[in-house]
Amino acid sequence: MKILALDTSTEYLSLALLLDGKTYTRDIHAGQSHSQQILPLLRELLEEAVIELQALDGIVFGAGPGSFTGLRIGCGVAQGLAFGAGLPVIGVSTLMALAENLKSAHLPVPAERVVACLDARMGEVYHAAYEWSGQFWDEVSAPGLYKPEAVPALTGEGWVGIGTGWAVYADQLQARYGAQLKEIFVHALIYDHPQAISIARIAAPLFASGQGRPAAEAAPVYIRNKVALKMSERKQVAAV
Repeated sequence: MKILALDTSTEYLSLALLLDGKTYTRDIHAGQSHSQQILPLLRELLEEAVIELQALDGIVFGAGPGSFTGLRIGCGVAQGLAFGAGLPVIGVSTLMALAENLKSAHLPVPAERVVACLDARMGEVYHAAYEWSGQFWDEVSAPGLYKPEAVPALTGEGWVGIGTGWAVYADQLQARYGAQLKEIFVHALIYDHPQAISIARIAAPLFASGQGRPAAEAAPVYIRNKVALKMSERKQVAAV
């Protein structure tokens, strides 16, 4: 499979090409400059791989949860490229991508039960839990928005924590899961954000089985209903 993947859901900009097992990647800290940097970096990546967009089998993007503006940029770019090249698209959960980050890192002891948390700001986290079946990630707890001390309970032990939510709310999350946790990745920066190459690897079997969708159906996943708060509301949230 020949797949272009992109993620702009966090302050990082991540791009990847997965070409029949060979990979080309770009991961930079973009801050709020995703829209300015994504197309030049994409052209650079395609030139390095010596491939035209039209020669790909599909485009996949980090569908969320994440930054409202970032998700709109990622979905919009994926949709526009897919329209122009006549390619199918797939949206992949950014939290599942965090789990895939760990599987792709070739850890001494594989992480097969993962609690993925991204910092959602305003005292909350985007949370999901996954278990590796041997072929794909089973969703144990669906993506949701929670106070860190109120994330969903899980059964069993051997869970591994990953994502920026663990870095910001480590105490609350560890108190919630206690001895169920085997390890937490909070200082390995490469793991803290959804990586496009992980998104591509998740999407590859989906494209291969014909699950790519028309570009017009590409849509981000918004979990927080109210994406903008007045200053007075922000102060109320901060005081909770």
